[in-house]
Amino acid sequence: MSETPYPLGLRLAGLRVVVVGGGTVATRRVPALLDAGADVLLVAPELTPALRAHVDAGRLRWVARRFAPEDLDGAWLVQVAVDDPTAAASVSAAAAERHIFCVRADDRTAATAWTPAVTRHGPVTVAVLGGGDPRRAMSVRDAVRELLAARAGFEPVAEPDAPRRSADDPVGRVALVGAGPGDPELITVKGWRLLTEADVVIADRLVPGLLLDELRADVELVDASKIPYGPARAQEEINRILVDRARAGAFVVRLKGGDPYVFGRGGEELLACAEAGVPVTVVPGVTSSIAAPAAAGIPVTHRAVAHEFTVVSGHLAPDSPASLVRWDALAGLRGTLVILMGLKNLAGITAALLAHGRRPDTPAAVVQEATTGSQRMLRSTLADVAADAVAANLRPPAVVVIGDVVDALHT
Repeated sequence: MSETPYPLGLRLAGLRVVVVGGGTVATRRVPALLDAGADVLLVAPELTPALRAHVDAGRLRWVARRFAPEDLDGAWLVQVAVDDPTAAASVSAAAAERHIFCVRADDRTAATAWTPAVTRHGPVTVAVLGGGDPRRAMSVRDAVRELLAARAGFEPVAEPDAPRRSADDPVGRVALVGAGPGDPELITVKGWRLLTEADVVIADRLVPGLLLDELRADVELVDASKIPYGPARAQEEINRILVDRARAGAFVVRLKGGDPYVFGRGGEELLACAEAGVPVTVVPGVTSSIAAPAAAGIPVTHRAVAHEFTVVSGHLAPDSPASLVRWDALAGLRGTLVILMGLKNLAGITAALLAHGRRPDTPAAVVQEATTGSQRMLRSTLADVAADAVAANLRPPAVVVIGDVVDALHT
């Protein structure tokens, strides 16, 4: 007699969940646990850059070693995200002794719980179990998501400009997809649809983690996280993976936070593919340069306040010989200045703007992790914002907004 799983929605807020393994499977599963409010303990000798970013941000606790049975003490659920059957079996045994449900990525038949294929639409979460067949579950899940999108007025349409490979043309294709500023619902319908069709997904650190949780089980996930001032995969290596996978016949989605062309190095990736003869589709994304201020209640333009806004990268200090930014010219503008990747150099940036005549009392704000549950916002002035950001312990990713629009809707 076949077993029929009992469907259940787990309320994990504040409850301990142990994840064993620090690779791509854990990278895909952890964001949903964090979104559910779980107290996540991650046990693994090493982590992907994306998981390390969660640790650095204080969202979860990491034990940098191999699993020990006592790691499950006090846990309500354990997810085994390793591909070593012997190691996974030892976690299962420890969980069984403690009557803890155990999800296993390596062997569904040995697990006491399954992770369903999930789609989210506002407050509605749909979870599909396919009787042990992940492909069936994904197919049904995708059909449900398209139905929900159609009911909301976003009927998926065929993509006329994306070349499909044929038997006579073994070359695959690449899509550069902007995932938006952090909220998984801010990816475009077209971007999401291409993501569901992908054979390979190359994802940056800033992409919404819940999107990775919805990938097909057989998708190859490449973690190309670029943690600021930390470990990074060279852009040349990313370009090589894009080309190699596409030449092997795969459909590759390069998933990038925000928009691919707003300081996303999407142009370099397109050129690399073009030189290799790989067709590319570009799907714009909602850029944090506009979304972060909006999420914090700041319009980048406002009638009678600002008729222009300028977006600039602050990853290089104003006195760096490599900087291409004319900070003296920006200081003379009356409109809104939006600075991406500028938190580390904020003291130097504000000093340069002040030195070239921008008013010290110009309103300024910093928005951290915009559109996510971890969003924080600091209001200040140009003269004080750098010190205030340090005092508030703000961290990347953060967007800095300078201009009178900061106070335009603030009473």
